[in-house]
Amino acid sequence: MANETVLGFVGLGSMGSAMAPRLVEAGHRVVAFDVSKEALGVFTGAGGQAAASLADVAKQADVVFLSLPTPQVVKDVALGGAFKGARTRIVVDLSTTGPRMSGEVDKGLREIGLGFVDSPVSGGRNGALNGKLAIMAACAEKYRAEIEPLLTAFGKVFFVGDAPGQAQTMKLINNLMSVVALVTTSEGMALGVKAGLDAQTMIDVLNVSSGANSATKDKFPRAVLPRSFNFGFATGLSMKDVRLCLEEAERQGVPMPVGSAARTMLEITQARFGAQADFTNIARVVEEWAGVEIKGR
Repeated sequence: MANETVLGFVGLGSMGSAMAPRLVEAGHRVVAFDVSKEALGVFTGAGGQAAASLADVAKQADVVFLSLPTPQVVKDVALGGAFKGARTRIVVDLSTTGPRMSGEVDKGLREIGLGFVDSPVSGGRNGALNGKLAIMAACAEKYRAEIEPLLTAFGKVFFVGDAPGQAQTMKLINNLMSVVALVTTSEGMALGVKAGLDAQTMIDVLNVSSGANSATKDKFPRAVLPRSFNFGFATGLSMKDVRLCLEEAERQGVPMPVGSAARTMLEITQARFGAQADFTNIARVVEEWAGVEIKGR
């Protein structure tokens, strides 16, 4: 149809490869680009269309979603010139870049007449596959009516402000708190196991008690107790998010001693297991120090 809104998607990594097909399933025409030909092949197999380049996406799509690994890559893609004079009207960034980079991208896109939606997501690959992500969005009021129905393909949408960068701040706070919960749960579980408590029983008790958190409810049952350590979030990416959060806290004059300790644990985990290792390997670091193994029955 001549008036059909065409969607673009740039970045088919762990999260993007799970989110982009949901737009196709919702009935949209989606044109995607990724540097990985294999990822593009999988997407076309799910009913999407492959673009030859970023510029090709910008030429065809009215609204373009970005799901990219680092702030610099987001900046390079958004402000590298591909969108200038192209068909694209609005760019929606699903990545985690930090508030300062989000503001910079917003300014650059506005200068060439494009709208920008700051919209990081939380819930991991499993949440993305099942359409159960939490989507934090910040944008000018005039874009909400068009963008919200598209974002609902990924999960529940929360508009947290009208200034790009505000959603990034919300996402960074969430991710820092998630890591802190993972670290303290690892410590508590290691202590309990060393004292002779059963790990599964501990999780059962914690999850109906005041110590319950995202690690006890999800990360430990899914990735630590079964010894798979494959929750779906790389240690290096977690380090990036925590660093961005601490930088913003320093800029705002908010002390974060506990957050700083969580970053140290991520640094140790990365040194021990590598940047690509899942961040639930934090538990393995504590296990090694304590001389125990936190495992299910």
